[in-house]
Amino acid sequence: MAIFDQAEFQVRCEWGLRGLSELAPVSDVLILIDVLSFGTALDIATARGAVVFPYPLKGQPANEYAASLDARVACADRAGGFSLSPASLRALPAGFRLVLPSPNGAALSFHADHPAVFAACLRNATAVARAAAGMGSTFAVVVAGETWPSGELRPALEDLIGGGAVIASLPGTRSPEAEMAAACFGRFRSNLAAALRNCSSGKELMARGFAADVELAAELDASANLPRLIERAFVST
Repeated sequence: MAIFDQAEFQVRCEWGLRGLSELAPVSDVLILIDVLSFGTALDIATARGAVVFPYPLKGQPANEYAASLDARVACADRAGGFSLSPASLRALPAGFRLVLPSPNGAALSFHADHPAVFAACLRNATAVARAAAGMGSTFAVVVAGETWPSGELRPALEDLIGGGAVIASLPGTRSPEAEMAAACFGRFRSNLAAALRNCSSGKELMARGFAADVELAAELDASANLPRLIERAFVST
């Protein structure tokens, strides 16, 4: 008997790669959440017509993967050029092929073997939920979280809020885990910018000089873009 797939509910929510493996096989639509910053970067990049290939590793493996796809790999440190920084992607030209590595959202996306996969963030939460509702009746909302230096998953407030923003607009019965995410979104909805600035992930980015990325990520429903994973790449649909 399956215990962890939340299959008795139509709207499900779980963390990380293990959550992906539990929920995806029994769900019509898979929605991946990484607010700071993979999901927000995807929204901005694909809205401009870019093709974004997620990849879990940086360095030489990412370079080789990009070469195999006739694509360019994102800058590893956000310091210059196109990178995981959403603000850096506002100048991407249409048709640009970008390999975007990250250990969280990109890793989830790379391992998502499912016919209907969307990436969502606060910017496009309602739009993605509505599109998903038109494609099925059961939904797996998988929140990425962050990774401690030791490799362990760190549950991240911004992703729980982002998952809750999507869940708030999905139809159907909710698992307790999905209810928790929706309640978290409801608690912080009136001041998302402050929540993201003051959570650990936001403080880390701001300390590194990327306050603009945090502000972009906090813009609820600023976008109607639908990044969907098709043949290993996210494109706007």
